[in-house]
Amino acid sequence: MQLSTYLIFDGNCREAFEFYQRCFDAKLEAVSTYAEMPASEGMDVPVEASNLVMHARLRIGDQLLMASDNAPFCPAPYEGIKGASIAIGVDSVEAAERLFNALADNGTVQMPLEETFWAHRFGMLTDRFGVAWMINYDKEEQAAA
Repeated sequence: MQLSTYLIFDGNCREAFEFYQRCFDAKLEAVSTYAEMPASEGMDVPVEASNLVMHARLRIGDQLLMASDNAPFCPAPYEGIKGASIAIGVDSVEAAERLFNALADNGTVQMPLEETFWAHRFGMLTDRFGVAWMINYDKEEQAAA
């Protein structure tokens, strides 16, 4: 079993995933637009929504981060990404600092990256796209517990 995160954006999914590709030095495996959806699906995609992302998949190591733009035919209004954070565990202070600083670019830091009782480094931020992140580099004694 693999558990993956799937995010919904409000028209800037492609920009967000190109940003995450750089931050994580990852591979953007797929980006499909609503215009590429087969007509056989019977969805009437408005012209102004044709270039919105229907599905994006980013491979970060052996994990997947996936997303789309809010569907143009979705009856519910987009209300942002809320109520969750993506927790990332890294294996060094340097990796924590690099990733935290990259994701924080034009974002908002809720808790600066610093040493805590459980971690060599831990910090929380919301990036420029409204996605909340927690970056953590455990102390060995905490990781073994």
